[in-house]
Amino acid sequence: MLYYFAGTFVPVFSCSSDAWTADMVTKVMAYFHAREVKFTLLSLQTSIQSYLKNLLYQPRQLLSAFQQLDQQQFQTAMKYLFNSRKDYLEMGNVILDWEKTRERIFQIPGVNRTLFLITLERCFLTLRAMDCVDILSQVLRMSAVSYLQPDVIGSLPNDLQEDAFRNLSTVFKDLYDKTSANTQKALYGWMKEILQKPYNRSDFNESASWVSAENLWILGRYMVHLPLEEILKINLSEIRLFISYDNATKQLDTVYDITPELAQAFLERINSSGFDVRNTSTVYRLGLLVCFYDDMEQMDAAVARALLHQMIKCNQLKGFQAKVQKLKSQLLNIAMQNQTLNDTLGSLSDAVVGLTSGQLESLSPEAVHNAIATLNQVSGWAKSQVMILSSKYLSYEKVLSFYNVSQMGALVTGISTESFYRMNPKELSQVIRGTTSQYSSDLSPAQQQGILRKIASSTDFSSLVTDIQGAFFREISLSDLWKENGYNSSMMKEKELRSSQALYLYELLSKKSSSVDLLSTGQLLKGVTCQLIESMGTDSFLNHFKVFENNLHLLSPYQINCLAWKFWEVSNASIPPFFFLVLPTEYLEYISGPLCVPFIESLGKTEVDLLSPSFHKKETVLQKVQECLNGSITDEYDVDLLGNLICHLPPAFLHARMSLKATATALHQFKLCRQLSHEQKTEIKYKLLELYGSPKNWTAETTLDVGPFIAQLSKGELNVLAEKFPDIILRIAKTIGPPSSAEELLSTVFESVFNATASMEPHLTTPDCLGTRAPSSDEIIKLAEANVYWSAQELKCMDAGTFDKNVELLGAVSGFNNSQLMALKEKAKQVWGSPLGWKSYHIVSLGHIALALTENEIEELDLHSIDTVSVLSQQAEWTLAQARSILRSFLEDSGQTMSTLKSFDLVGLGAILCALNSTEIMSIRTAEFSAAVARIGLLLCSTPVLKQFKKITESVFGTATSWNGSVLQEIGTIAGGLNEDELKAFDKSLMPYFQPIAIRSIPAEIFQNAYQRKSKDLRSGSTEGTLFLFTLYSDLSFLLCLLTSAEMLSQLQISLLT
Repeated sequence: MLYYFAGTFVPVFSCSSDAWTADMVTKVMAYFHAREVKFTLLSLQTSIQSYLKNLLYQPRQLLSAFQQLDQQQFQTAMKYLFNSRKDYLEMGNVILDWEKTRERIFQIPGVNRTLFLITLERCFLTLRAMDCVDILSQVLRMSAVSYLQPDVIGSLPNDLQEDAFRNLSTVFKDLYDKTSANTQKALYGWMKEILQKPYNRSDFNESASWVSAENLWILGRYMVHLPLEEILKINLSEIRLFISYDNATKQLDTVYDITPELAQAFLERINSSGFDVRNTSTVYRLGLLVCFYDDMEQMDAAVARALLHQMIKCNQLKGFQAKVQKLKSQLLNIAMQNQTLNDTLGSLSDAVVGLTSGQLESLSPEAVHNAIATLNQVSGWAKSQVMILSSKYLSYEKVLSFYNVSQMGALVTGISTESFYRMNPKELSQVIRGTTSQYSSDLSPAQQQGILRKIASSTDFSSLVTDIQGAFFREISLSDLWKENGYNSSMMKEKELRSSQALYLYELLSKKSSSVDLLSTGQLLKGVTCQLIESMGTDSFLNHFKVFENNLHLLSPYQINCLAWKFWEVSNASIPPFFFLVLPTEYLEYISGPLCVPFIESLGKTEVDLLSPSFHKKETVLQKVQECLNGSITDEYDVDLLGNLICHLPPAFLHARMSLKATATALHQFKLCRQLSHEQKTEIKYKLLELYGSPKNWTAETTLDVGPFIAQLSKGELNVLAEKFPDIILRIAKTIGPPSSAEELLSTVFESVFNATASMEPHLTTPDCLGTRAPSSDEIIKLAEANVYWSAQELKCMDAGTFDKNVELLGAVSGFNNSQLMALKEKAKQVWGSPLGWKSYHIVSLGHIALALTENEIEELDLHSIDTVSVLSQQAEWTLAQARSILRSFLEDSGQTMSTLKSFDLVGLGAILCALNSTEIMSIRTAEFSAAVARIGLLLCSTPVLKQFKKITESVFGTATSWNGSVLQEIGTIAGGLNEDELKAFDKSLMPYFQPIAIRSIPAEIFQNAYQRKSKDLRSGSTEGTLFLFTLYSDLSFLLCLLTSAEMLSQLQISLLT
């Protein structure tokens, strides 16, 4: 780039690879003066910097600039870009901050693509191949690897020297998971072409395979793209050489996308090469190939155990888990021949996950204790299994201590809340600080609360604050924090804070700590108020702004709005463009011409939804973006520039204004979008059909690349894909979001799995199941959410063993209707007997099926444990009568009353608390309520219940009219219980601290009446008067429904839209 700039002055001097000299600068100055152009050294430096900046924002022009450089200039440019150790470039008296310039170069969208393309086009012709490989490696590792499209792979050199080829192949192997399936296939083709060259000579046997041991090592993970026939041709001596080296095991451990057919072909060649795959030493060399082992005849129990030990890796496979589970089950039976489960438990690896609750219940405590070193490494446990094994282990240990808890691994989540609460508090403190802390996020809120309350009740509170790290700290109540004031900023590091905690702590600590210390803790940013932002001096604000910018995800929309206005006030010329999403729409008039690219770049790197712009404002900003793009997305450079913004473009624009050239690159970005609308997905589907043609002609790789967007295809198109690639369709279906968005796909998956096993004889159990083919374990595992398409009759006819083994999977299906749930509940009663005899783990395993329980059946359950109730409370569809039955059973079975409940009981009851009556609510102890109030404030209860919760909240925080911002944040929906007079009494400055879910909980008529006075402030143009509305704009549709006054509605819309 520097040399391209220098080329302007060719009449004055010629470029060389040496640095500029003072003499050169003098000649440049003379050049301008001769033409009567006033120029100083400062203006020359500014011009160079401005030129470079503008060039970087025009990556297509930059590509052209690189293409025009001569060989020597190109070498020098690449040297400065990729190998320079200099922090500054001195061009006579002109000095450039080269370190910052290089950093900026690699941050700008499109520049990396240009560097990648020019490296492919010119580097290998100009520089040493090894240097070019190093440059490609740097560029690719700094990018999203979306540049590696199949058409670009064709530009890779195919005549590299061996060392350069090996190094470049290593780069591609490292980036394997980041590339698309079509790109992986294309890269395999490129590697194959080079590796085949020595075998293309006339003196080589045509039937000989080019796949040598060395070539397999070079291919690495790309070996999964070898055709089946090619694998079967591999010379046995080569396969023997390959498998004999330890590196082969590491390589085979990473072939996550290998298919059963290819794996079995490799196993056959390995076995034929002289390595006996029944030998345990060979088994340990097979990596993920063991997941598809198929030689089961007369297998020795020791080999079965060795295979099971290796198969703990199989959960990393991208699919085929039903096959893996079936194989594990077969090996489990062999491994246990002539032995009891108690004897073999420690040698079964993660196959124990396939054991039923009945089998686990039959284990002795001693067996579980002896096998804990194996069990604590296993993942994929169901909640009910964890409960059984934890109970067995702890019944052997007798006393719960730090040591035995630390041995449990993931099983720690099965320890009951009461057991945690009975632990020695010092040992409990060690537990949450030790290795068990990695599982703290898997503990239920009730368990976390129980741990915290026990520690808090027996230790100095400042010690508690110091000791508790991470997400655990969020469970400390605001009222508990009020008890101490001896905090310092260093205590807050490595802690997650709720907004209410941060607001209180920031205000408290700001009296004795500098803003630098407070802001550096990260999470305390949540507590920075608008008043504080507004009071910051210009220098202080600009110096600290980077901290805010890097932590937008921690800030509320209100805080971001305040930052935007502050920045506009102190430095509107350099305001970050993403702030235009929250500033009034008329400010977008400032964006035009050269400001367009920085504007789009900034927005594209920002999570737009974090800024929560109103619908109208977002629409206006997107119109400006389209205007800046000249009304179209023409190519991959535009996609690079858009970044995350592409997720928000309107469907009509995607339909008419996105070129096919851009679509291929955009697909990668679309798959990263969190929430595309149905209309957007539909337009993307049409673009993909235009790009790839009819699904009839799609390859496996194209189907994988289209991924979740296949859910938009018609039933006929899906049937075609399901017939061609059933395993791929199954794999994609398990990644799809809510079932309602993929009904056609799920029904296609169901039909595909159902028809594949249609020849199976129906399992006849009772006369009323004649002719009914009930689901098998294999089918249930494959179908996941698609199990919703079994009829109630088919579910009713399920084999008892199949139900017992898969109840947790069936309970996780969210789309079952009432008749299906009833059938599954009756099956549970048939298998387990009357609900009177159900254990906690039975109840927990039911999931959604529990919703079919009647009030009488609920009252028959043993609900003495808050952990069982905690799982039930996660279901959102309980009727009031069912919820009352759960509450009544819990109180009776645990021997408690509302007045004896502890904070962890309240947290565990969760949504069941919404079924409380006023007497029950007022019976709750204030101290316990205050510890749980933040969790209770997440519940969407009825207005009468919220009113009662508000009353008890006043006994904790004082009268409602005295509440500050941190209290409003703490209590959440409980603020929905405020009456009209209380709402009117709140100062306008507190309005932004009402949580949006609290606003939705306020009855419409109360909100409308309380709002009347606020509207006067709006009409007066007061900024403060709009703060309440700013908090609410994400609920615009709610507000428009309840505000009937035309004047108020008009004023509200004006406020929100600007």
